[in-house]
Amino acid sequence: MTPAWRDTWFAAEAHPARGLLWRGVEAQHRVATMRLVDSLDEQAELERILEASKPPLPRPSRSARTAVTAAADTVPPHHYLLGTPFRYRSPHPSRFRVAGDPGLWYGARERETACAEVAYWRWRFLMDSTGLRDGVLITEHTLFQAQARGLAIDLTRTPWSASARAWTHPSDYTTCQSLTHAARSHGVQWIRYASVRRPAGHCAVVLAPDCLSIPDPPRAETWLCKVSATQALMLHEEDRLTFALGD
Repeated sequence: MTPAWRDTWFAAEAHPARGLLWRGVEAQHRVATMRLVDSLDEQAELERILEASKPPLPRPSRSARTAVTAAADTVPPHHYLLGTPFRYRSPHPSRFRVAGDPGLWYGARERETACAEVAYWRWRFLMDSTGLRDGVLITEHTLFQAQARGLAIDLTRTPWSASARAWTHPSDYTTCQSLTHAARSHGVQWIRYASVRRPAGHCAVVLAPDCLSIPDPPRAETWLCKVSATQALMLHEEDRLTFALGD
């Protein structure tokens, strides 16, 4: 079997890059603590206590620190929306991370692609829940933009694109996960790749928290998501998206 990449590609193809990325998260981060307090000061103090109790962000590798130092305007992700994915080691794997490995931050170049990712994973949750799969699931999400800036590779460009089938397999993430380990060893901080959930969409996975920042001015939107066994509906003001799901 032909290897999906060669180690020499990292030196030849990895380069400093920047890009604005959309990410969707469930809009529960303030509601949960607001229910427990009687004033805004108490809410702020509770958020501070919770933040202090969370696992620290992972320290960047020596090669990643060198790359970050070279970009003097890179800002560490003090914002919780940037740092949270890196704090935890999930027992469940993702496309570029094996179970138990350090967390990664996933985003999408297009807002619609970020919505497609939210819709798919809400649908997966519905289908994996025996008591819910015959009904509908309605959730509220915050879509926000972040800027990635650091050493990157782009799997949609040559020579990486020769292995496009491996990068975009709908369920077998083995090759992508192996690539992450190799990329870290070469100081790569983020990876661009084609979306699997939205044709012609573009996604990115950020390996190093240091290369993420909130743009100025920040941009965020509130979306409603309604998922059934066959489709997902996404709504934000006058914007409406429909995604067909299932068989």
